[in-house]
Amino acid sequence: MTDSPAPLADPHLVFDPSDGPRDVVILGSTGSIGTQAIDLVLRNPDRFRVTALSAAGGRVDLLAEQAHRLRVRTVAVARADKAAELREALAARYGDEPLPEILSGPDAATEVAASPCHTVLNGITGSIGLAPTLAALEAGRTLALANKESLIVGGPLVKAVAKPGQIIPVDSEHAALFQALAAGTRADVRKLVVTASGGPFRGRTKAELAHVTVEDALAHPTWAMGPVITVNSATLVNKGLEVIEAHLLYDIPFDRIEVVVHPQSYVHSMVEFTDGSTLAQATPPDMRGPIAIGVGWPERIPDAAPAFDWSKASTWEFFPLDDEAFPAVNLARHVGELAGTAPAVFNAANEECVEAFLAGRLPFTAIMDTVVRVVEEHGTPRTGTSLTLPDVLEAETWARARARELTSAEARG
Repeated sequence: MTDSPAPLADPHLVFDPSDGPRDVVILGSTGSIGTQAIDLVLRNPDRFRVTALSAAGGRVDLLAEQAHRLRVRTVAVARADKAAELREALAARYGDEPLPEILSGPDAATEVAASPCHTVLNGITGSIGLAPTLAALEAGRTLALANKESLIVGGPLVKAVAKPGQIIPVDSEHAALFQALAAGTRADVRKLVVTASGGPFRGRTKAELAHVTVEDALAHPTWAMGPVITVNSATLVNKGLEVIEAHLLYDIPFDRIEVVVHPQSYVHSMVEFTDGSTLAQATPPDMRGPIAIGVGWPERIPDAAPAFDWSKASTWEFFPLDDEAFPAVNLARHVGELAGTAPAVFNAANEECVEAFLAGRLPFTAIMDTVVRVVEEHGTPRTGTSLTLPDVLEAETWARARARELTSAEARG
């Protein structure tokens, strides 16, 4: 990766400060991150004002309700065929009042991301969040980033346009690292320690994973998430993606980023400093805390999320990662070091394989086997300053098509 003068996410820097209520744009407003962010905003009207919302279009009534309640200027929906339905839903709520501006189509979220505001919260799921991420950064907005895929697949592109400190991470692990890093300088950091719950299959051998079901994989012990992210947690692909993300956000080499299994999910990540001290950020599993850091930093939002009850006994455990049963983290390190289009291929192939697994067309252990094969067939990735968004999208398209071919062959036996 090309070096930047300072990390993309730096708690010592406050990008584009402002006074008064902070104007916020929320991308993916009807999803889990978006709805929790809106709850935070509504509980803190003196701190935040939402100016625009975007969503895919699967929950039009909820999007219209959010727009009316927040009195936003603009509402965007990715599915152009949902624009008329959105207009009707808004009209039913606004009555004789003027409706907000309505944008529709695949570029709608990108247009909203560049609109006037202080902070853009990107809560879109998947690599389709890359274009809005780039638009927000190029427009000079502070980016509260929950869409890890845009950084994974477009790392060099993001690093080329982001100013130091312009990104504030919203993933619980990276928000934890962000806060712990505030205790020292980059020169003080020995390693980053990213925690993993271990998912529903912690402690199982590779052989024992051969016959797990979709229902088994979706039974996450500590977090309630969507099916794709939950399966990624079961394979530990999510943790591999987070290792790549930590490298890109904080400019720490891969050999100084460690993964440790922590079943309780209380400690979200840690930073080990050169003097031997380790700082851990800990809260009960709840995404409202990281969201509050993302949209509110450097201020902390009172009562954003639940705190621990220290009057009750609890046990916190840590275990080494079983790389044989869960090879995803080492594969992610490999593609992260290759850089260029390699992480995009890894992510796209995995998304296709997870979809095939959820549909019953692919065994659980074949997810990673197939991803490995696609990454190997991709060969030497395109890298360097000549890398473009079309390059990344072309690599993604190839990886998805090849993964579908392989999963279809697996299904035919």
